Amino acid sequence: MSTTSTGSVGNQDLVAVNTIRALAADVVAKANSGHPGAPMGLAPAAHVLWTRFMQFNAKNPKWINRDRFVLSNGHACALQYIMLHLSGYAVSMDDLKQFRQVDSITPGHPENGVTPGIEVTTGPLGQGISNAVGLAIAQAHMGAVYNKDGFDLINNHTFVFVGDGCLQEGVASEACSLAGHLKLGNLIAIYDDNKITIDGDTAVSFTEDVEMRFRSYGWNVLHVEKGDVDFAAIEGAISEAKSNPSAPTIINLKTTIGFGSLKAGGHDVHGAPLKKDDIVQLKTKFGFNPEETFAVPSETYDLYHKVAEKGAKIEAEWNDLFKAYSDKYPTEAAELQRRIDGRLPEGWEKALPTYTTSDPAVGSRKLSETTISKLAEILPELVGGSADLTGSNLTRWKGAEDFQHPSTGLGSYKGRYFRFGVREHGMTAICNGLAAYGGIIPFGATFLNFVSYAAGAVRLSALSHLRVLNVATHDSIGLGEDGPTHQPVETAAWLRALPNLAFWRPADGNETSASYLVAILSQHTPSVLAFSRQNLPQLANSTIEKATKGAYVLEDVENADVTLISTGSEVPLCLEALQKLKEQGIKARLVSMPCMEVFNTQSREYKLSVIPSGAPVMSVEAYSTFGWGAYSHEHFGLKAWGASGPYDKVYAKFGLTPDGIAKRAAKVVDFYKKRGQPVFSPLISALDEISE
Repeated sequence: MSTTSTGSVGNQDLVAVNTIRALAADVVAKANSGHPGAPMGLAPAAHVLWTRFMQFNAKNPKWINRDRFVLSNGHACALQYIMLHLSGYAVSMDDLKQFRQVDSITPGHPENGVTPGIEVTTGPLGQGISNAVGLAIAQAHMGAVYNKDGFDLINNHTFVFVGDGCLQEGVASEACSLAGHLKLGNLIAIYDDNKITIDGDTAVSFTEDVEMRFRSYGWNVLHVEKGDVDFAAIEGAISEAKSNPSAPTIINLKTTIGFGSLKAGGHDVHGAPLKKDDIVQLKTKFGFNPEETFAVPSETYDLYHKVAEKGAKIEAEWNDLFKAYSDKYPTEAAELQRRIDGRLPEGWEKALPTYTTSDPAVGSRKLSETTISKLAEILPELVGGSADLTGSNLTRWKGAEDFQHPSTGLGSYKGRYFRFGVREHGMTAICNGLAAYGGIIPFGATFLNFVSYAAGAVRLSALSHLRVLNVATHDSIGLGEDGPTHQPVETAAWLRALPNLAFWRPADGNETSASYLVAILSQHTPSVLAFSRQNLPQLANSTIEKATKGAYVLEDVENADVTLISTGSEVPLCLEALQKLKEQGIKARLVSMPCMEVFNTQSREYKLSVIPSGAPVMSVEAYSTFGWGAYSHEHFGLKAWGASGPYDKVYAKFGLTPDGIAKRAAKVVDFYKKRGQPVFSPLISALDEISE
């Protein structure tokens, strides 16, 4: 549907829009780096959205019921920083002048936690629109849970700018398909249809009918033909989108990239600063002094100051509404406030199950199921689901309600369990949006091997400091018959390499509880929790407290000849190997290391007590050994892909048996004794300034 011009647009709007365009040119030119084209083309849409529709308080960027804005085409962030500056956020003109400079709050792409008013980290294309789906789901859920008659507390919208590149990324298709199914009427996307990517005109690679595609997803589709100049049509389209509560809306906005530039409409203006003579003609054409840079007319500041004042008033009215709500519904209000504040219920950790050796051996995915079920009873903020593997991941607790549009009869927006479908990447990107919203702790589940499908979103979880739990079952060659296509040989290595991500691989029930405990307490760190398909025994010396340190001594002995260090399902194999070594007169210690990243944060004294000097250390893990050099002298693992067959036979094929482990440990002992040199802990490093 095409929208037509309605209403009137004053000269102050045109001045403001051209100010945004000129500022975008100046910001990128001063940095001598960046993308001026999209900000110049999207300036009218940004101005109309921020002055007519967006509800926010720049002085309180974390107000829970603010409208969320996501710039999915994050390379256009000069536009977002300019809008934040004009609207009164703590983004100064000096900050704009420091665009793309080291330690500035205006980095080359938007980063959550760096710039006030930035909701999510974008730049890798497709992630932002997918995060926006998560933000919209979060509002729908929180509103369904806490809103009452006469108290429409949580009713914000999520607005997202999205470009051609975003819509070519598969993750966007995954998330937008699910958004249509869920009928998220609070989600409004403005598609910057400028027909340009880095390679040039989209005619070379992207000729699909985007409007038809989104209609097939179940979206409401609107069309604005003259997005460069028809401000009233833009306003009408957004207004129409807001009036449709039963479907997400995408507005196909036809724009000219780099509008006003001599290079307008071409890819040259996409990712490079405008030339000096181009900026001069641009400002002259728009009625500005070409000799001035970073200039904002007083009338534009005045216009945006009024917008800021209106936003502050809207939040004040909301605060009054919340006070009245608190008087009438004190229990619900207290819980909502607790969740907004990011506080956990008092004593919640007591719900975590504990185990002894008298408990049966079970797969750690089953232990995870038990833990989720216990936590779901006491943590209403815990929500999540699976990428079409619920029965394998064991993530749906008894009595859970699915998150579905009420019209489907399959659940409601109050539901806390998500059917993500076969969409691992979209699932994780959506979880990032859920976490960014506030008041929600999301998890997504799949096989560990298929976390690699979600790598782009997992990386952004870590970069964005978002508490997202990735439940990853079938964690090794122990899944057996499905074979190498499903066996994650290399996955742990790249996950452990990610800064600010905790990769957990518990060996029993207490370690499983510990993994959830630390993951939930880590407000600014995502986690991947890797669980086995095969049964694992409960270990004699494990406790939740010990495991929360990331690694601990499971079996100790004085004057050890060797220390074995292992994770997950290989830990009980190592325990059996210790007995075989003892029979050979070899004294061996065993360290369980469920999480390297958490262990790294412990004190020097503790770490050296777990992995001391004096004897060689051999790691044992049914993965690639890449990365173990920081903790062990020798490494026993997989050098190639796994194999298809019963899990015990697969382990035997690669020598990952008590006998195979003991044989290699004995060789390690013999090798280091023959060398006759002192053996220092692999933790001791000149670069880390650790010494004995």
